[in-house]
Amino acid sequence: MHNWRQRLLFSCATGLRAMGMALLAAGLALLLPAPGPLWASPAATTPPATPQRSQPLPQLFEAALAASREGRFGDALPLWDQVLEQAPRDAAAWSNHGNVQLALGRAEAAIADQERAMALDPINPDPHLNRGTAEEALGQWEQAAADYHWILERDPEDASALYNLGNVQGSLGHWDQARDCFEAAAAARPGFAMARSSAALAAFQLGEPAKAEQDLRKLVRRYPLFADARAALTALLWQRGAVGEAESNWAAASGLDPRYRQPEWLLEIRRWPPGPVQALENFLQLVQR
Repeated sequence: MHNWRQRLLFSCATGLRAMGMALLAAGLALLLPAPGPLWASPAATTPPATPQRSQPLPQLFEAALAASREGRFGDALPLWDQVLEQAPRDAAAWSNHGNVQLALGRAEAAIADQERAMALDPINPDPHLNRGTAEEALGQWEQAAADYHWILERDPEDASALYNLGNVQGSLGHWDQARDCFEAAAAARPGFAMARSSAALAAFQLGEPAKAEQDLRKLVRRYPLFADARAALTALLWQRGAVGEAESNWAAASGLDPRYRQPEWLLEIRRWPPGPVQALENFLQLVQR
């Protein structure tokens, strides 16, 4: 299955809709059908319960996948239910069903679905990645880290697992280890802008503002519409006294994504370190006077 697996990152950097609170900054694997479809296997297929009402399985799978990608989770869940009625041993369908459950705020149900997928496809890393994301939503840091380590033991350069492990380390206050993970994720996947921004924010938290500023400026030059880097640069520039340039970057960041005005969102969902969050909050208090 590894020759067809494709991963989609649901984050505020991708332009895709967020899949629930825990998914805004985390890697999430959306399983896609193989060239030899899972539904073509006799062991993986059962007759549809209501053939007169159901679409053929390949079309159902594609419709469920499209609804998931587009953030139409209320539509996606019953479609995945129909897929699973026809193919209850389809590991990809169980994992995707779990992703939608998490997007709808049902983390425990999501974990159960990912474990069904693991039982059906024990060597596939994606259900571990997805279960880890659900465990993060519940604050189960050790369990999530164990899932990411399971992946990294088999593929040390898995960028999604590295990035998510960095978020876990940050949530535990281990910002030096978090930075190492973010940097490794960025090296493993060129163009992984959120990983580079997270590494710069970790450097900011660790008292290395010059390094953080250098890396954030590079990101802004390469991705001028990347709100995360502009908001982070705003906080850093304000803290070192460059108020005018901070205001310029903030005008761009806030226009691109108004959630950066919310410290709770930054801390709990985007997972910024507390130092940069406080700096940005101080800046906003100044400009709002």
